[in-house]
Amino acid sequence: MLARRRHAYFAMMGTCIALFVLAWGVVRIWSVPVAVGMCVVAMVIPPFAAMVANRRGPDDRWWDDPSGDPKSDEWWDELDGKKRPR
Repeated sequence: MLARRRHAYFAMMGTCIALFVLAWGVVRIWSVPVAVGMCVVAMVIPPFAAMVANRRGPDDRWWDDPSGDPKSDEWWDELDGKKRPR
């Protein structure tokens, strides 16, 4: 899952960079409003790319990993209802 998210992130960011470069390197010669529109679209892509890259998959169990501090782990387990308080 991590590789798929990473590939999607780099594809989205590559598209973003390509839109900026094409907008101001090529398209602006024929139409400045279209170039500005392309930049607006490119401006919206990075937040979505970040959401895709940081999305938690069904196999990602990082929130269940123990912290290494037994007292803290007991406290979190009690809050999550995994262990009954004594």
